[in-house]
Amino acid sequence: MISTISTLQRRDLNHVWHPCSQMKDYEELPPIVIKSGKGIYLYDENGKQYIDAVSSWWVNLFGHSNKRISTALANQAFQLEHAIFANFTHEPAIFLAEKLAEITPDGLTKVFFADNGSSAIEVALKMSFQYHMQKNKPNKKRFLALTDAYHGETLGALSVGGVDLYHAVFQPLLLDTVRAQGPDCFRCPFNKKPDSCNTPCLSFVEEKLKVHHEELTAIIIEPLIQATAGMKMYPPSYLKNLKELCLQYDVHLIADEVAVGFGRTGTMFACEQAGITPDFMCLSKGLTGGYLPLSVVLTTEKVYAAFYDNYETMKAFLHSHSYTGNPLACRVAYEVLQIFEEEHYIEQIEEKGAFMKELASSVFHHQSYVGEYRQTGMVGAIELVIDKETKEPFPSKDRVGYQIYQIALKKGLLLRPLGNVLYFMPPYVITKEEIRTMIDLTNEAIQQYFDNAFVKGGA
Repeated sequence: MISTISTLQRRDLNHVWHPCSQMKDYEELPPIVIKSGKGIYLYDENGKQYIDAVSSWWVNLFGHSNKRISTALANQAFQLEHAIFANFTHEPAIFLAEKLAEITPDGLTKVFFADNGSSAIEVALKMSFQYHMQKNKPNKKRFLALTDAYHGETLGALSVGGVDLYHAVFQPLLLDTVRAQGPDCFRCPFNKKPDSCNTPCLSFVEEKLKVHHEELTAIIIEPLIQATAGMKMYPPSYLKNLKELCLQYDVHLIADEVAVGFGRTGTMFACEQAGITPDFMCLSKGLTGGYLPLSVVLTTEKVYAAFYDNYETMKAFLHSHSYTGNPLACRVAYEVLQIFEEEHYIEQIEEKGAFMKELASSVFHHQSYVGEYRQTGMVGAIELVIDKETKEPFPSKDRVGYQIYQIALKKGLLLRPLGNVLYFMPPYVITKEEIRTMIDLTNEAIQQYFDNAFVKGGA
């Protein structure tokens, strides 16, 4: 795609092993060297700008080089950069924990700090397991996860994932997880519509609970959107009814809001739309507005009490990271929450989300190979299919999404596909005019790909 390779690109390829990449692809499309960012835009070493339509892997909320966040980070760096978090604490962690307990669903009052989304999942899994051990329920050693789930790439997190692309090769190393078929509203096996169904697909989970509940410690779920599966969206009623099943069968509910928290689904947290409080809520990504690695696990007083005892009982939760509760990350995260509150971003998300949905639905409805455009909050997804009636997907070997991604890059648009799904998850500072540009450029890229594929006899 790029006729010449720059010195920086060559130096990168000499030593850097990029994540989630087949490095051989970089022979044709070398890594783009980004020099700066501002608002929704990234700028490469040649000055070309790209609309960051995916918020740089879903982390950026308020735009690159945000003045408020950058100032808070700089000020904190001159005061305290890090301190051991065992037997010590500091204001940024205290203020952040208080604010998270205030804004998350009722009952989530205890905050455990970690470094990233996968680490948060590991914490929740271990905490749930140890809780049941200390409650004299030694048979509860397994977890229930949904098909097409994604919860991270450490071994515990992979164990409760369901996307073969990531976990299949590691299967011999993984935990023995119970799996239930998850919701698939686009290809619903019951031929229901998500806005009017009574979630009959939850029966798949209930069947597993009936058989395995005595050995299950927790169910883990991505509330409202199974993101890495291709932005598969389902109604809040599924989540609400799932919580009732967890109570009925004495199984914890772990809500993995790493990707969907902080306004992505239209409310501050996805669980709000179902009116539920999970036993554990995992948060990361947008927590620091795209600035620094940080994650948290929130849980209840009931869970906390099971670990609170004299030292010699050995009931403490002995899990730690060197950078636990890092002051820089905590200060930035607190600023992010202040921005939400003071600049009324949830209201902005509602307004911009409605505009994006109406415009995108209208534009992509006319595309022959778009099976569905779906959206929750400000997360939009375009599912590409061979045939709209049968919903037959393109073979993964065709890499249709990847081909469109390359075309979009030439047009100054960063779309990172999930197989046959292109998606939008832009920073909230995006304007309506920029939303229009993002959608128009995506439409052009899709049309250009299929025009060329038709000429070549591909599609």
